Amino acid sequence: MKKKRQAVIMELIKTHDIETQEELARMLADAGFPTTQGTISRDIREMKLTKISGSNKRQKYAPLSVENSHVSDKYKRVLSEGILTMESAQNILVIKTVSGMAMACGAALDSIAVQGVIGCIAGDDTIMCVIKDQDMVEDVIRQIKEIIY
Repeated sequence: MKKKRQAVIMELIKTHDIETQEELARMLADAGFPTTQGTISRDIREMKLTKISGSNKRQKYAPLSVENSHVSDKYKRVLSEGILTMESAQNILVIKTVSGMAMACGAALDSIAVQGVIGCIAGDDTIMCVIKDQDMVEDVIRQIKEIIY
């Protein structure tokens, strides 16, 4: 079922400009694959989907092209265009993003492998990054700022 659903997701994002997980959930249900937001979120992460600029200045899901020699430049662009603020709470770094960009920014942070970041959880406009140690948080913020500025 998972492989079939992910194949349908890939077909949907290739044929439609899908901006949100809610849009994707509706289209999946219409295609006979009703699912939860959590499942869609996992599928997006597993399939290494990211958001790119689509038509009418909207973002849309697209497969991340690993063959592209400028992948890190793409990640840097996603982060610099998506991140609005960063604030720490002990060993948790809360990153606010442009609406709809948290998943793409979280995937970029995971792929760039910022030293000290154990992992990220992303919603629509907020990322929670778990940092190994509270003393490393300021260094992580500095690393991210170096990437985006």
